Amino acid sequence: MRRATALCLATCFAVAAIAAARPAEAAGYYVIRWENTGICQIWNEDLQQKPWQWPSTYKVVSKPVPTFSAAMAEQEQMRAQRRCSL
Repeated sequence: MRRATALCLATCFAVAAIAAARPAEAAGYYVIRWENTGICQIWNEDLQQKPWQWPSTYKVVSKPVPTFSAAMAEQEQMRAQRRCSL
């Protein structure tokens, strides 16, 4: 019984090490600004469809960043500079 437990524990550690060693695919995020309202929105590049440009158009106002947190920081900075209304 001890051998089975040790084997399961070793397997769990090996799987966790392999999962941690694999590079995470960084999804690109960027901030877009809607022209008619001035609202800034975070958009993920991995989405298959682009935002609809009806009844308003949008403009990309930031460089792509690797994490959602970084995109949130960009959006907050734009709000502080009053480049975004919401």
